[in-house]
Amino acid sequence: MSILSAFSSKEESKKISNHLKDFLVDFSIEVMPRTASKIESFNEILPQNTRVYIAHIEGVQIEEMVETAKRLSSEGFDVMPHFPARIIKDKDTLENWIQRYQDEAGIEQALLLAGGVSRPHGRFETSMQLVETELFEKYNFKHLHFAGHPEGNKDIDHDNSTKNVDSALSWKQKFKERTDINLALTTQFCFEASPVIEWVDSLVKNGIDIPVHIGVAGPAKLQTLIKFSIACGVGPSLRVLQKRAKDVKKLLLPFEPNDFLETLAEHKKANPNFNITNVHFFPLGGIDANASWIKSATNN
Repeated sequence: MSILSAFSSKEESKKISNHLKDFLVDFSIEVMPRTASKIESFNEILPQNTRVYIAHIEGVQIEEMVETAKRLSSEGFDVMPHFPARIIKDKDTLENWIQRYQDEAGIEQALLLAGGVSRPHGRFETSMQLVETELFEKYNFKHLHFAGHPEGNKDIDHDNSTKNVDSALSWKQKFKERTDINLALTTQFCFEASPVIEWVDSLVKNGIDIPVHIGVAGPAKLQTLIKFSIACGVGPSLRVLQKRAKDVKKLLLPFEPNDFLETLAEHKKANPNFNITNVHFFPLGGIDANASWIKSATNN
C-alpha cells in the first residue's frame, strides 16, 4: 500500500485489517451542539465511554455547550468540551465556564486551543494563557488536550514557517513535565500518511513526548472534504483530494479513511513506540455516517 494513499471510495474499500481494528481502540469523535441535537440516541450509534469532544464555535452560547455536555455525560460518554482562548473574555469567564461544566456535567477534561477567531474577545489569545491561569489545576482537571498541527498553521505562523508552533510545543512539553494532568495533542485532520509519520517522529526527536491523537475526517463527499479542508487551513495533504477531484468517475463517490488509517496502523504495528496513541474523528459527512463506518471497521 502506498504511504501516500489517503482516502478510498467505496468501490476501492479493502477488508479492514486487525492492525486497524487495534488502532481504532479508544477512538474519539467531535460534535457540535447543533449536530448533537439531531441525534436521538448516541447510545445507539457509539460505544459506551467513547470520548466525545464538543466543539465551541464563535457565537454558540455557553448554555448550549453545557446542556450538550450534560446530555452526553448522562448517556455514559466521556465528554471533552473545547475551550477556545480567543472567545473567552477574561479569567472570570473562564472560571465560570469551568464551574458550570463541573457542576452540571461533571467535566474534568478539556481541549484547549486558540480558536479560529481573528480578533480575540478579551485577554486570551493562546491555549497557553488559559493554562497559566492555573484554573484547570485548581479544579482538578484530569486531562488537557492541545491542538496539534502536522502541516503547520498559517494562523500561528504567517510566514509559513513552524517557528511559533514549535515554540508552543516546547512550552507544552515543559508543562507536561511539571504537572500531574494527562496531556495529549489532538491534531487537525490530514489526508496523507507519510507527512504525519515524519511529523510525529520529529516531535520525539526534538524531545516532545506528548501523546498524539491523530485527526481524521470521517466519510464524506469529496466536495465536502475539500470545502472543510480549505476553511480549516489543511495544508499540503489537500493535494490528495485535489488530485482525486480530477477523476470525474469518482467525483461524486463518498470517501472513507481506510487507506490513510491502514497505513498509520501498519506503521504503529511495526513501530510500537510510534507516538500516535488514539484516533480522533471529525464527522464531516455526518455523525451517523462516521459512526456506521467505525462500527463496520471494528466489527469486520
